[in-house]
Amino acid sequence: MAAGEGRRVLVTGGSRGIGRAIARSFAEQGDRVAVHWGSSRDRAQQVLAELPGEGHLLVQADMTDAEAVGAMVDRAAEDLGGLDVLVNNAGVFTAHPPLETSYADWQAAWAQTLATNLVGAANATFRAVPHLIAAGGGAVVNVSSRGAFRGEPNNPAYGASKAGLNAFAQSMALALAPHGISVTCVAPGFVQTEMAREVLDGPGGDAVRAQSPFGRVARADEVAAAVLWLASPAARFSSGTIVDVNGASYLRS
Repeated sequence: MAAGEGRRVLVTGGSRGIGRAIARSFAEQGDRVAVHWGSSRDRAQQVLAELPGEGHLLVQADMTDAEAVGAMVDRAAEDLGGLDVLVNNAGVFTAHPPLETSYADWQAAWAQTLATNLVGAANATFRAVPHLIAAGGGAVVNVSSRGAFRGEPNNPAYGASKAGLNAFAQSMALALAPHGISVTCVAPGFVQTEMAREVLDGPGGDAVRAQSPFGRVARADEVAAAVLWLASPAARFSSGTIVDVNGASYLRS
């Protein structure tokens, strides 16, 4: 990357919610962003249209399809002229309480959740590494969850996938540091997004907000701010860390 140029950034799951806020935060810094989408092209195009600056693009892949993920990462790097930052944000959250779910639905939930949230992120990282090395180093930031620590009784595959993502990130932090690449995680609690609106606007919304002593849930831009710092050169020596963005709703030792 030439001096004075913005970074080249790939954000998976960039068509809504946290991913949308992350893409905007990088663009506001003067970076060029590849916005990945899985099934919502219209939403992704809307995000692309609202990003400040120029040189942004859309890339598509089903995160459960290893070949599609690899091709998507390579295309993003090619069209951006390289890659400096990968943000693994794409994820799914499917309710499957163990005492209320059929065995077939249980299997489907685990397969889809792990394939998207964990294996998809691992595949994207694997394919991004050569591009990051070619750029002289960079950052991988993974969007995890407080559910990796406190447990998700109605969504156990989700909690397990995010715990696995944390462990994966720390393993990769060790493997990639010699190449100048940091690997980190941000672990939000509840975030005010469209996906969470049904819960937050429903009868249980006040109880969710009361989990934090701030009396509210996180904003997507607050999660994006943590991602932006973790991706910065100033945070390189924090590689391997997991930053909580949950308003002290869950404190871990």
